Amino acid sequence: MLPFVQGQLAWPSGPVLFLRARDGAALRQFPLPQVVCEQSFRPDAELLERAGLRVVADAAEDGVRYPLVLVLPPRQREEARALLARAMQLASPGGVVVAAMTNNEGAKSGEADLKQLGGLAGTLTKFHCRTFWTRPLGEAADEAMLQQWSALDAPRRIEGGRFLSRPGVFAWNRIDPASASLVECLPNDIAGHGADLGAGWGFLSLSLLACNPAITALDLYEAEARALALAKANLLDVGASAALGFHWHDVTAGLPSRYDFIVSNPPFHTQSRADRPDIGQRFIAAAAEALKPGGRLWLVANRHLPYEQTLNERFGDVRVAGERDGFKVIAAIKARR
Repeated sequence: MLPFVQGQLAWPSGPVLFLRARDGAALRQFPLPQVVCEQSFRPDAELLERAGLRVVADAAEDGVRYPLVLVLPPRQREEARALLARAMQLASPGGVVVAAMTNNEGAKSGEADLKQLGGLAGTLTKFHCRTFWTRPLGEAADEAMLQQWSALDAPRRIEGGRFLSRPGVFAWNRIDPASASLVECLPNDIAGHGADLGAGWGFLSLSLLACNPAITALDLYEAEARALALAKANLLDVGASAALGFHWHDVTAGLPSRYDFIVSNPPFHTQSRADRPDIGQRFIAAAAEALKPGGRLWLVANRHLPYEQTLNERFGDVRVAGERDGFKVIAAIKARR
């Protein structure tokens, strides 16, 4: 927002679109009713909603073009390029696209990409970040390149066609080795109503259902809407007999139901890759609160993460079910009293 504060860019009188929007004091200096926010990560979307901002799932659905499009591109290059192309497509003639990235998440590459798409009118570096913006957009943009880049993060088949995934989601082009370690340690007598916390594109749930026919229902919780849509597609493809629930939800806020079992490969860093073991600890606490007495938890984590104290405080029986390649698989049972 600094180019607007310093007068290098003018804030428009019309609607403003903010892709991958995040709330913050800098944004609140401007008229919030003008701003339409698109954010697929549930915790950030909830913060925007609590601030009184309008959050939409897909800004393209209403057909509006915007005189100003703000965008916070992600670290993953294909997803970032697709998002920049989309910003260009949603800008009105004469509109401006303004992007910002931290230096350690590819700001120079992002600036070069936006320059290639629409040309640059300016750039500003401060706070270990880089903000860069286009000239007023006309008809000079390379339409073929826009179409090509906008499809760079499209869903596609991976692992020999077995699964559907897309750039930008966690472990998008492979089976995550931690999740594979967890699957190796799962028994085949799991039954009843369970949950997958941080389900990603659905690998754990698919594996769980394939080996445990006594599972009657499975709820998938995922904070990233793009990943949850993939999980839904992957699980509906296999025609599972269990009743399935798909929840765009921040697990750290707790769970709305009670379960016989839970599996999880919890995140331990933020979207900016900063280590946050407290997120995994909160996943464990949420699982403990949601499990019925005698309910079972299977969890995988990097060996160095400090989860044992939280597990021992919350569960009656905790054991290491397996260790491999720097990962630990933990099985825990909730006390019956």
